Amino acid sequence: MGVTKTQNFTEGQNRTAQLAKVLGHPARIAILQYLIKQKTCICGDLVDELPLAQATVSQHLKELKNSGLIKGEIEGTSVCYCINEPVWEEARDILLNLFNAPLNNTSCCN
Repeated sequence: MGVTKTQNFTEGQNRTAQLAKVLGHPARIAILQYLIKQKTCICGDLVDELPLAQATVSQHLKELKNSGLIKGEIEGTSVCYCINEPVWEEARDILLNLFNAPLNNTSCCN
C-alpha cells in the first residue's frame, strides 16, 4: 500500500477527506437516508431495505461507524444503529464551509 502522507495536511483537511470518502458510496448514502427517515435506532432492518448481502451491509455500517456518522449499541445478538447527531452536525458544517468558500477565478479555464 502506498504512503498517503496525511501528516502533510491539516487536521481539517484530513477530516474533510475522511468524510468525503465515507460518503463516496451510494450504499452508505442509502443507509444514512434510511436512518434519517426512520428517526430511531434500526436493528437488522437494513438488509431488507438494501439490495445487498448481509456481509456487505455490515461492512458499510462499519465504515460509517468508524467515521462517527452513525453509532450503534449491541442489544443481545443484534446491533442497533442511528445517526450520531454531534458528528452529523460536524460533517454538515465541514462540507458547508468547503462549498460556501468564495470562488475568485471567474475567468479561469474559459
